[in-house]
Amino acid sequence: MWFHRSVTMPVPHAEAVVDLQAITANARRLKKAAGAAELMAVVKADGYGHGAAPAARAALAGGATVVGVATLPEAIAIRAAGIDAPLVAWLWAPGEDVRSAIAVGTQVTVSSRQQLRAVIDAADSAPFVPPADGAPELKPGCVAIHVKVDTGMARNGVMPEDLPALLADISAAQHDGTVRMVGLMSHLACADVPSDPSVEVQIRAFRTAIDATEAAGLRPRWRHLANTAATLAVPAAHFDMVRCGIGLYGLSPLADRYDLLPAMTMRTHVALTKRVESGQGVGYGLTYHTDTPTLLALVPVGYGDGIPRGSGNRGEVFLAGRRRRIVGRVSMDQIVVDCGDGAVHAGDEVLLFGSGTRGEPTADDWAGYCDTINYEVVTRISPRVTRRYVGGPEF
Repeated sequence: MWFHRSVTMPVPHAEAVVDLQAITANARRLKKAAGAAELMAVVKADGYGHGAAPAARAALAGGATVVGVATLPEAIAIRAAGIDAPLVAWLWAPGEDVRSAIAVGTQVTVSSRQQLRAVIDAADSAPFVPPADGAPELKPGCVAIHVKVDTGMARNGVMPEDLPALLADISAAQHDGTVRMVGLMSHLACADVPSDPSVEVQIRAFRTAIDATEAAGLRPRWRHLANTAATLAVPAAHFDMVRCGIGLYGLSPLADRYDLLPAMTMRTHVALTKRVESGQGVGYGLTYHTDTPTLLALVPVGYGDGIPRGSGNRGEVFLAGRRRRIVGRVSMDQIVVDCGDGAVHAGDEVLLFGSGTRGEPTADDWAGYCDTINYEVVTRISPRVTRRYVGGPEF
């Protein structure tokens, strides 16, 4: 006798559900704020934890025209995913494999004469790039570069006093046909506080760098300074292009959310419940003790999944219709939630964070629990948390 057994899909250990339509809508919102400036979609750090390639496609569908990453391997991965939009990478050290990044058409950022020499040495690997949307044709062996100038943040970027010598070298290399300067960029230190005096100081310093570039006979297509915060709140910083990262994912660096739509929801399920008596210690170090008889729920995620260890005895999750507090220390693989006399069972859904529309905590709430920023909350979600895409071509 044959018996039929129904087949159900296994429940993932934990998953981050990414709404690609939200990313597309956020790109449209940011493009509108940018006015005449183009929008670069920044998908570094695996799209701030959302998935670099899916996020890039969704942002391009929303009006972005350029994709940006930090590192050379990130650029190579974007090309391997089949994305052929203009692509910029801006953070690399001497000795890294710049040749492979150039070979896939990456526009490489230089911040020193040493970096420029490395680009020139690898220029023979540069492919033909046809003209598009006003961008110049690039023949084989000619690398499109951006120059990053330090306008006062003291991180990456050439110092203003060293800029003329770098521009002179670029001008000579451009005459030889090994490079073409297509971008000039910098970064604001305090754009999340638009009234901070440093914002205007940096804008003026960037304008001075533009003047120096033009004096050297160079006319880059893109001059870009603004991040998400400046795109939304500092129009004077827009120039030819804005670079938006966190805003694409629906999170604001400012107090105002600007109608951005959070794209990620992190969820899992209760693994086990147990009734305990008053005075029961919980977790490593027994940093929490129950003050009444209560129901504890074991949730199978921890700092190995990206849950901040500092959220122990502070963070909340949404479980069985309400927010409930994490108690005890966060372990590598698990947390414990005090459910009081609630009706909670193994298998119940647990929302770690999301848009907040169902009452669940948001990434901003988690940033508050852990004295950090919403960028870190989403970016730190580890690869062992499954990404599931909805609302777009990946679905």
